[in-house]
Amino acid sequence: MRKAIFYIWVVLTLNWSGNLLAQQLPLYSQYVLNGFMVNPSMAGYDGYTSFNTTARQQWLGFSQAPRTYSASWQTRMLKRSYRVINREVKSNNKLRQSTQGRVGLGAYLINDVNANVARTGASFTYAYHIFMNNQQLSFGLAAKAFQYRINSERLTFGEDGDPVLDGDFRTVAYSPDADFGVFFQDPNYFIGVSISNLLQTSVRVGGSEIADFRTYRHYWIMGGYRFRLSDNFDLEPLTLLKSTENWNPQGDFTVKLYYTNLLWGGVSYRTNKSVILLLGVRVDNLYFGYSFDWAFSEIGHFNYGSHEIILSVKLGDNARRYKWLNRY
Repeated sequence: MRKAIFYIWVVLTLNWSGNLLAQQLPLYSQYVLNGFMVNPSMAGYDGYTSFNTTARQQWLGFSQAPRTYSASWQTRMLKRSYRVINREVKSNNKLRQSTQGRVGLGAYLINDVNANVARTGASFTYAYHIFMNNQQLSFGLAAKAFQYRINSERLTFGEDGDPVLDGDFRTVAYSPDADFGVFFQDPNYFIGVSISNLLQTSVRVGGSEIADFRTYRHYWIMGGYRFRLSDNFDLEPLTLLKSTENWNPQGDFTVKLYYTNLLWGGVSYRTNKSVILLLGVRVDNLYFGYSFDWAFSEIGHFNYGSHEIILSVKLGDNARRYKWLNRY
């Protein structure tokens, strides 16, 4: 019985999103600000060099709730110009094809903690962007590796000397994997499809009597369309659909309102019975976003919601920055 209880505990604590049925990757409510974390083909898609940091606390006030911290970098290897696309309200949303640079690069570090289990990893991405008239088609492939750790010193059992902890109990394991994505962008809309954990590698944590933990493939589809309401206001409905290989679908349905591309706010509905408030501000090349998730399921009565903060810096307004890149 003790072994069965411990097995169930391992399965639950490896559900990184906090949902049951093996949703293993972190949630991101602010995925629009840093879509690169969801789709590797977005590395350098906008022509900027970007640095992003994200901190997410799931179920604030709930003991040992999931929390995620990440830092990412991405750039476009441009030749002459600094910007591929400009979606500011007064720019008429036109793609600028003044560069021949087609290669995007990106990388990220992430630390994902859930109770006594932690996952730390890194990823490196290569993307290729193709102009098609006034549109852009992008492909991206990412190689990544993760370390899984169990803090066995904090595990508690009904009796001392539980046999599950004897012998070859493994507290650290490593797992390589890969992601792939495709992203299509028009001046007014976009759509992206990506697959995470292509290799579905197995990770053994715990004792030999516990089955290996398998990383399932995750499928993502996101899209949005921007409507111009006036010279100062834009309205953008967005959708993010995701599911695992063993069919655990979930969707985010969002509406955002932009004011001169300097302020924005929105609301999302997530199909796990959550409502999300989105706020953001831009100051020069600095972007700040905040989201608050409130669950209407039973767990929402025992916490103060989920909070996510993202800080992004986008560089590259000066075309001279890329003059030395003549390989394209």
